[in-house]
Amino acid sequence: MPISLEVDIAEELNVTLGDELTFNVQGVPMTTEVRSLRRVDWQRIGTNFFVVFPPGVLEDAPQIYAMLSRTESSDQAASVQNDVVSAFPNVSIIDLTLVLRTAQDLFSKLGYVIRVMALFSVLTGLLVLMGTLLVNRYQRAEESVLLKTLGASRATVLKILAVEYLLLGALATAAGIGLAVGAGGLLAYFVFDSAIAVAWSDLALTFVVIVALVLGLGLFNSRSLYDQSPRAVLNAEA
Repeated sequence: MPISLEVDIAEELNVTLGDELTFNVQGVPMTTEVRSLRRVDWQRIGTNFFVVFPPGVLEDAPQIYAMLSRTESSDQAASVQNDVVSAFPNVSIIDLTLVLRTAQDLFSKLGYVIRVMALFSVLTGLLVLMGTLLVNRYQRAEESVLLKTLGASRATVLKILAVEYLLLGALATAAGIGLAVGAGGLLAYFVFDSAIAVAWSDLALTFVVIVALVLGLGLFNSRSLYDQSPRAVLNAEA
């Protein structure tokens, strides 16, 4: 008897096309053959099944009917539920609106927590960046003195510092974005069993903003290094 299996349940059962499965239907064994595999979008609101039998097989077995309906408002939904339950006491009604609203509220709170943690991480990263720039200021002073002693102009020193901070910001930002996307992909695949959705435009904007921020802070922190003479810098370092 041919049947159709959902892809995920077929992987869990370790079966493929042509394999046989035996179902116990009210004590009656029923041998079937997997003839097709199909992928089901479980996030779509609708009647979905792991196994589909051909017509004329399970009609005599005990059955449960499921039906979806849509109403315009919550008051109309409550009225329909009352009428159905009054007419058919054995019918169970599930309000999917309440379920979806609860799930939406839960994910909204989860998203808020993630945004707060992300903001905290960004602020912490900015503090670490500023501390690193201040610590490296002494090294930049020595390099500036050496370059000016060799005859480098103010514009040359500025270009060297700009390229250095630009590469530093680009490499650090690319590493952070790569780790974030990789961690998100692993979490989506192994925990949520879904594909990751990457907002490349937002990531590109983040990359440009952070690199520009690193470049601006670096040049602002080093502004006095190429404005002073080598003698003044050496006296200050001494």
